[in-house]
Amino acid sequence: MFNKTRIKVRGYHLDLFQHVNNARYLEFIEEGRWAFFDEFFDKDDWMQQDLVWPVVNININFKSEANFGDLLEVQTHYTKIGNRSITMKQTIINVETNTPVVEADVTYVCFSKAAKAAIPFPDDIRQKVEQSIAEFE
Repeated sequence: MFNKTRIKVRGYHLDLFQHVNNARYLEFIEEGRWAFFDEFFDKDDWMQQDLVWPVVNININFKSEANFGDLLEVQTHYTKIGNRSITMKQTIINVETNTPVVEADVTYVCFSKAAKAAIPFPDDIRQKVEQSIAEFE
């Protein structure tokens, strides 16, 4: 599965240099992940489970600046699944110029609220993620 989420750069996204502040890109990619999850998971099943998905690592590379009024597209897909962790690739593209703005790898874990620990992925989720990775390749 591959999700595309569009975000228009607003004035409150800008820093003193009048381009998007680096911290805002973390918010943009988070919005992209939530949009991805909206499509990937059944909301009722997901929220009734004991599981949460904390981010444990973000590696972000800034490629070019974005400015007021730019239309950005956050592209999100799974790239790797381990026993307890999963990695997504997220790319932010300037829609008008087709220029990469940000590339990020985000890793999170399957975490049991009851056990208060990372746990192996349930089989149904693992299969769905593996299928999504295979479809994208």
